[in-house]
Amino acid sequence: MPIERGLQYLRQMQRVTLKNLPMPLEKTDKWKREHPDENTMKTIMSKKGPISRSGLPPYGIDPIQAEGRLPWILTVPKEPYYEGVEEARQYLPISLRTLQRLIDLRRINPARPIDLPVLCNTKLFSIQPDQRQFGLQLTDEGADLFSTPINLEIQWVSSEVATAAIERCGGILTTRYFDPVSLSALIDAKKFFERGEPIPRCDTPPLNAIEYYTDPKQRGYLANPDLIREERQRLAQKYGYKLPDASKFSPMFHLRKDPRQIFFGLAPGWLVNLKDQTILKPKDNKFETFYHS
Repeated sequence: MPIERGLQYLRQMQRVTLKNLPMPLEKTDKWKREHPDENTMKTIMSKKGPISRSGLPPYGIDPIQAEGRLPWILTVPKEPYYEGVEEARQYLPISLRTLQRLIDLRRINPARPIDLPVLCNTKLFSIQPDQRQFGLQLTDEGADLFSTPINLEIQWVSSEVATAAIERCGGILTTRYFDPVSLSALIDAKKFFERGEPIPRCDTPPLNAIEYYTDPKQRGYLANPDLIREERQRLAQKYGYKLPDASKFSPMFHLRKDPRQIFFGLAPGWLVNLKDQTILKPKDNKFETFYHS
C-alpha cells in the first residue's frame, strides 16, 4: 500500500533539527549595508576622520552614515514645529472672575481707568519682559458673573465673549501693545520713577501684531473709532443685549492714551521727581519731536 510505504519511510528518516535544515540563501549587498557586522564596523572606523583613532564613536555620531563624519542631529529630518518661536509673545491670564473679585474687595477702583500699572499694583501678577511676557490676557471665565462697568485697557483678549461681558455692563475695552522697555516701567512705576529716568515712548507693534491691534473686532487701540462703534452694536445684537447710554457715565470712561503714551496723565519724555513731587518737562523742540513722533 502506498500509505503504509510512506509511513515506513517517515519512520526511517531523521528528525528535523538545525543541523539538517538547508542553509539560507546568500545575503544581498543591501542587507549587509543595513546590518553591518563587526568587521564592517572596524573597517569604517579605521578610515580617516574624527573617529579614526578612538575605539567607540563619539556621542551623537553614527559611524554607518556618511562614514562616521556626519553628526546624528544632521541626519534627522527638520521638524518646523517651533517655527517663529523667537517672535512669539506670552500673556499671563486674568479672568473676569478675578477682575470682579478685585473690584468687590476694593483693590481696584472701577471709577478710574484700569490699565496695566493698576493691575500690577495688586501684586497678583508677576510679568517678566525678559521672558517674552508682554502683559495680561483677558479670559472669559466668569463672564456671567461680571457686572461692573469699567474702562479696561488690556494687552490681549481670548474671545469675544469676554468683550461682550465688559460691554454688556456699559464698560469700554481697549487692547493695547507695550514694548519691553515700556513694560519694565509699567510693572513697577515707583521703582522706575526712583531711577530718575524720563518716561519712554511706546514703540509701535511688530509686523505680526499690527493686524490684531488695528482690528476693530479686537478693540485695538490703533483701530478706527467709528468702526469700533459699529462692532459694538454688532456684538450687542449677536448676544442679545442693549448697550447702555454712554453719556450717563463718568468722563473717566472716555479717557484714552496716545499711541506713544504709557501712563495716564503723563506724556513720554517727562521726568517725575518723587522726592520733590515735581514733574520736569523738556522744552527743546528736538526732544518733543522725538517723544511724540
